[in-house]
Amino acid sequence: MRYILLSIFLCLFSSQQTIAQLAAYVNNQNQVMVWDKGMIRKIDFLAPTDMKIGRTAIPYLDNSRTFKIYSNHRVTPVNIGFTNAYFATDNLVAFMNQKQLNVFENGKIKMLTGVTDQYFVADSVIMFLDSYKGAYKAYYNGQIYDIESYFSDSSLASIKVSDNIIAYNNFANQFRVFFHGELLSQEDFPVSSFEVGRNTVAYVDVNRKFKIFYNGKTYLIDDFPPKSYQAGDNVVAYVTADGYFKVFYNGEATSLGFMSGNYQVKDYIVAFKDQSNYLKVFYKGDVITVDNYYPENMTIQYNSLAYVNYGRMLKMFSEGEIYEVTNAELTNWQLNYDVIQYQLGQNLFRVFYKGREY
Repeated sequence: MRYILLSIFLCLFSSQQTIAQLAAYVNNQNQVMVWDKGMIRKIDFLAPTDMKIGRTAIPYLDNSRTFKIYSNHRVTPVNIGFTNAYFATDNLVAFMNQKQLNVFENGKIKMLTGVTDQYFVADSVIMFLDSYKGAYKAYYNGQIYDIESYFSDSSLASIKVSDNIIAYNNFANQFRVFFHGELLSQEDFPVSSFEVGRNTVAYVDVNRKFKIFYNGKTYLIDDFPPKSYQAGDNVVAYVTADGYFKVFYNGEATSLGFMSGNYQVKDYIVAFKDQSNYLKVFYKGDVITVDNYYPENMTIQYNSLAYVNYGRMLKMFSEGEIYEVTNAELTNWQLNYDVIQYQLGQNLFRVFYKGREY
């Protein structure tokens, strides 16, 4: 059976709101092809053993397990057979050569540490243990920052990293936030729970007060801890102690009524089931009814949500719009950022983006 690998990435790019697009697949001749902003380029003659897609780069292990990175219209061979793990995010490619941690950003490779036993990779920040020095450090915007010189074993599990932010309880039982290159003394005592998202940390402090750190400012949300809460990109959804479902967005909390707590938060999307069992979405300040039932399985990424409904229709919510993608019998489908890729039969692949099929 012909082997085809197809991976798609599309997202909003910078303040000009232009669209950056990367796609990669293996054609009938087992050649690796990349679609980059409307241009198709052949980057390898044999199918890779593994490939991942990021916003600005496509790292892969070629047929001989040579690690390569496609970025800015060219392929950079990195090493032959040494890379044992790698990760692609919005802005970074992080990779491990045995225990050596490296990062690729803006066309340049930087070694972060010669030996590490623990690391966390996010869209714009990497937190890692420098095992030589016994210290935790962070990589952000091309620079390496000292974070903590020591962590107790019990505090290691309380590190959380997401997008552009790091939060943790340190060895001295103090709650710290690393944000935009600064280590902030957020609380002088440990917090009992916390969640992180882009520009956002939601937490319950030592006095059981519910707080949200957002874009450099801390908000006291409630004097009582919520029943549950989840953080996303610039948004926090939570159920209050008295059972009301609320969403914090852009510095304000909005009540969406009483509910049992059936909701999901990922990236910019808050999906929830209302009192009529409808699927609704809170998206950038607006509440939108997506369907008249709440699906058991759905996929959420960035500005989009996708699922197959009772009628076997593949549906999608994306950037405020609702689409019926296809009711054909699908071999499989997946949501990559704001793009749906789906397969019909063995070899027919289609892509759906912003209401258009490719």
